[in-house]
Amino acid sequence: MSQSTPVLTRSARPQVLTRRALNRAVLERQLLLRRAALPAHAAVEHLAGLQGQEADAPYIGLWTRLEDFETDALSALRHDRSVVRSSLLRGTQHLVTAEDYRWMRPLVSPVLRRGRQAAFGRATRGLDLAELAEEARGLLAGRTLTRQQLGRLLAERRPGLPPTALGWSAQAMLALVHPPPNGLWRTGGATPFALAEEWLGAPVPELPADPADPAHAAARERLVRRYLAAFGPASVRDVQAWSGRTRLAADVDRLRPELRVFRGEDGRELFDLPGAALPDPDVPAPVRFLPEFDNLVVGHADRTRMMTDAVRARVCVGAVVLPTVLVDGTVQACWSLDLHRGPRGRVEPDGPAALTVDLFFRVSPAEREAIAEEGARLLAFAAPEAAAREVRISGPAG
Repeated sequence: MSQSTPVLTRSARPQVLTRRALNRAVLERQLLLRRAALPAHAAVEHLAGLQGQEADAPYIGLWTRLEDFETDALSALRHDRSVVRSSLLRGTQHLVTAEDYRWMRPLVSPVLRRGRQAAFGRATRGLDLAELAEEARGLLAGRTLTRQQLGRLLAERRPGLPPTALGWSAQAMLALVHPPPNGLWRTGGATPFALAEEWLGAPVPELPADPADPAHAAARERLVRRYLAAFGPASVRDVQAWSGRTRLAADVDRLRPELRVFRGEDGRELFDLPGAALPDPDVPAPVRFLPEFDNLVVGHADRTRMMTDAVRARVCVGAVVLPTVLVDGTVQACWSLDLHRGPRGRVEPDGPAALTVDLFFRVSPAEREAIAEEGARLLAFAAPEAAAREVRISGPAG
């Protein structure tokens, strides 16, 4: 990755970081100030994972960040098992490297179980979860089952309990991955389960039950460092919002002697890794298209470095996070892709394709042209065989 962006020296680093300075810092670390010459595996590791609720989102997320990215590069990593898809951070679908999965999954286990309890605790009251997990492990040994299939098999011995609740409960209790073709480019369908230890060919080590155990504390500190490398400078609340873990203040405080400490414009303490790049706040930020649920948009509790609260309300609608367009580094539009579909709803690659940008604000003529050009590049990536491609820009005129 190029390091041509101006970096502030230690003596010039401000005590207070403006929102614009924070914006440029996170864009640098998210590979969005310039496309990086990194292989896909290295990028997934650097970013501490990619949101994967929607099958195409990780592919678009890497396309917007990397030079010469092609869909086969990520699909190959899924097939060779060096990148896996699973429920992880915040209990949501992510793509992470196999190595990161093995230490992240035990750390987010409480998050997954908390989500299970909120969604299905009443429906499964009195259920022995440890017994359920062992039975599910036996049913999955040596094979892959969809969540629905596993839920129905578990329900056969538990009359009256909803199969859906049992399938989701097993997912929260066991280290599972979702093998391809599920989650590959343009490939959805029912979520398949495989035991992570079998898929990866290595056990997923459990953390000690006592959070005060040094091994447990070390894993949480590793989580904090990885977050700051990809999203910093950031507050304790930011780390917790990204990971879903709570009570990380003591862990950050233990790391304090190893970290740089700043303050935001609101006075909140912000932490960062020593030596991490802080670009000049005036460095130009190119137009970038982000997929739905991109971690840049959801990876902080305080998202004002990326968008105003009013924009956040338009972009983050309930449980949905819309695809967004960055102009001068901040969210200033949403976008959608319209691909030609046949009678059964399947995408027909050689049909017409259109990309629509819905601007929230007026932009300059130069910015509008940059949006159109970057949109055309995305459309060529997403629909390379389309008979006709069109970029449409709506919203306030310049």
